[in-house]
Amino acid sequence: MVWNGVTARFKQFDTNLRLTNDQISDGTTKHKGITKCLNTNYYEMSSETSNSMLVGSWGKQTRMRPPRDIDLLYELPTSVYHRFEKYIGNKQSALLQEIKGVLEKTYPSTAMRADGQVIIVRFNTINVEVVPAFPLTNGQYWICDTNNGRKYKEFDAVAEIENMKKANNETNGNARFLTKFMKAWQRECSVPIKSFWIELLAIDFLSSWPYKQSSPFYHDWMTRDFLKYLCGKKNSHIVVPGTYEYIGLGDDWFSRAETAHNRAVKAEQYEYRDEIQAAGEEWQKIFGSQIPIHV
Repeated sequence: MVWNGVTARFKQFDTNLRLTNDQISDGTTKHKGITKCLNTNYYEMSSETSNSMLVGSWGKQTRMRPPRDIDLLYELPTSVYHRFEKYIGNKQSALLQEIKGVLEKTYPSTAMRADGQVIIVRFNTINVEVVPAFPLTNGQYWICDTNNGRKYKEFDAVAEIENMKKANNETNGNARFLTKFMKAWQRECSVPIKSFWIELLAIDFLSSWPYKQSSPFYHDWMTRDFLKYLCGKKNSHIVVPGTYEYIGLGDDWFSRAETAHNRAVKAEQYEYRDEIQAAGEEWQKIFGSQIPIHV
């Protein structure tokens, strides 16, 4: 028998990356509190759920422990858009500052700042990034972009969430597994690559990977082969679901991806020979302590 440690190791890795019930409850409470605050101001209602949706890792179920932030899309009334269209200057920045002021009335001791497209609410346990949005007739949204020409940009929250859901269903859950694994690498090795890029690249990779519906027994190969694929995406681009925006990937992350791939090759060879501790030590150089050495 060979590869005796792989299944147990990667199952435990996945378990270690899952949020605890307390962390989920904490995030849910903050989501509801911010939604209620904004609904009270903009809709004169106290609902904790209306007009908001979780996007990003919480919306796509790729969140991981420890949680870094919650992305909350908040749908504003169209009347607010028309009101800010009368402003002279940076309308988007003014909108973000108004919403920041609304939130500060409810959370006066919580640090906040408006940053590009969001208002970052810095709670002690987790940040909430509030994305103000105006609904469009095609199901997409306009969101603020104060850093790039002071404009609104299109955002298709539903398309992004459905893209991950569809890929995950077609890959026996591996789309979410792989995304979380690579986000752990991103965090552990300070890789200058965005989580959203990792998500889209993982989905694209798995679409043609021959073992995409495999069990955790193949997760060492999945990691190794994805990192090789990633190295091949140097200075390439990805396409955003729904809006079809092109995003250049650059190559700032390339050397770390190349190093991680070499380590994954070595770890997989140790796994094949059932040198379980040696494999675990090599995996930890990629993922950190959340992947176990001993299984």
